[in-house]
Amino acid sequence: MDELATAAGADSLEFRLAHLENARLRAVLESAAQRFGWKDRVKERRPNAGVGLACGTEKGSFVAACAEIAIENGRILVKKVCEVFECGAILNPANLLSQVQGAIIMGIGPALREEMQFENGEMLNASFRKYQVPRFDDLPEFDIHLLDRPDLQSVGAGETPIIAIAPAIANALFHATGQRVRQMPIRLPR
Repeated sequence: MDELATAAGADSLEFRLAHLENARLRAVLESAAQRFGWKDRVKERRPNAGVGLACGTEKGSFVAACAEIAIENGRILVKKVCEVFECGAILNPANLLSQVQGAIIMGIGPALREEMQFENGEMLNASFRKYQVPRFDDLPEFDIHLLDRPDLQSVGAGETPIIAIAPAIANALFHATGQRVRQMPIRLPR
């Protein structure tokens, strides 16, 4: 969607909203953008920094994420993630919040560095020391909002919170560098 917005010369949020008919997806997207301060932050141009957003739906639940990244010492650092998640009626808010936090952390891993590396049929990073999952010092500031819909049945909350993280980071990298990355782990363009 961001590539289409760029081709149309439009802001990625406004482009999505102009083409989005699903009210629930619209609600999480508008809420995340408002909480993140998208309209002002996307206009800022700072060296080695960018913002991006993404949204999606899976298994009857809806998610939108905004991400702020910085490029420091040749690395992409996720500084802030604002995510709004809606899965119908919330039965256990504390448990759901933990699920969403875990999904964000889990999404950052493959987005930025998790990959199985092979050479001559042998896995080079088969240990936890070599396979780089996110550590505590890799975690961004979180702003998570659970959108409760008591008028709806509860639906899946396990997978959906993860799906917007990698594309939001990739879109933030485009905002910072002007170059698209379409594979994971996301690496700085050369």
